Amino acid sequence: MEIDPGDETPERLKRQLSRLVGMTAAQTHRVAGDALRAVGAHKDHFVVLAALAEFGPASQAALSGRTRIYKSDLVAVLNVLADGGWVRRSPDPADKRRNVITLTDAGGRRLDELDGVLDGVNERIMAPLTRAERAQLFDLLGRVNAHLGAAPDH
Repeated sequence: MEIDPGDETPERLKRQLSRLVGMTAAQTHRVAGDALRAVGAHKDHFVVLAALAEFGPASQAALSGRTRIYKSDLVAVLNVLADGGWVRRSPDPADKRRNVITLTDAGGRRLDELDGVLDGVNERIMAPLTRAERAQLFDLLGRVNAHLGAAPDH
């Protein structure tokens, strides 16, 4: 890690992975949020559209589980997406008390647009890394996340 001579961060803190990852996550979240806001979107819009595109129509409960968006928050996201014409709510034929959420053609186009925005975000964030380093970073972070997700908490 390059050290800025004017950096007064204690060395002990520079060696804490959780701090570095947390700071990086906060900065990447800000950059992505700004880019999505510029096109009238939010990260949860992308997440819902991507889940519907990949897995197909789903109940709100299933969509909440797939996206890890709380059910109460998901309602507001779906309202925005439905108002934009990007998703359609319709009664579930198996249970009229539930809605099935379906991606519309306009929603597919919106997802493509948001993919482009986020590709630009990734490019900006990863600019200092070579293509091989980018692939390695994704691989390493994926392995760490898989390990932590599988490990029992102690």
